[in-house]
Amino acid sequence: MILVADSSALIALALIDKLDLLDKLFGKVFVPKEVYNEVIKAEKPESHKLKYFLQDKIAELQHENYIISDFNITKGEFHAMLLYKSLNADLLMIDDKKAKKIAKMNNIKTIGSLGILLSAKEKGYLEEIKSSLETLRNSYIFLSDNLIVQVLKIAGE
Repeated sequence: MILVADSSALIALALIDKLDLLDKLFGKVFVPKEVYNEVIKAEKPESHKLKYFLQDKIAELQHENYIISDFNITKGEFHAMLLYKSLNADLLMIDDKKAKKIAKMNNIKTIGSLGILLSAKEKGYLEEIKSSLETLRNSYIFLSDNLIVQVLKIAGE
């Protein structure tokens, strides 16, 4: 199974030290060079973890694919969608709500960082996800109370 990842979801998983779940859940994980360059900047949170994790996961972008977009998404999100199409990937890991809508318009299947946690728990890689959600809630990443309640309900916690 091929997963293409965008920066926001990668940063969220790095914050909770759960990047390893991507390799466990998916056979192949890729990012476009644009996303890699975005997350390894020294001022970016968790850049050192992401640089190490992504060093062998950068894929070349084929520009023969097209994405319908309103151009209100980041360059990284746009390139991640192009890479998804180029690799004929199974999932795009992305957290931004607007970008997910554009992905859906382009027949791109998405999963967010919280979906990764739920999948990992379902497959037995995690015993619980509540502590990870609390860590994210206490960081600069915004998670609504409603979303946390929904995810914990799905997880049976």
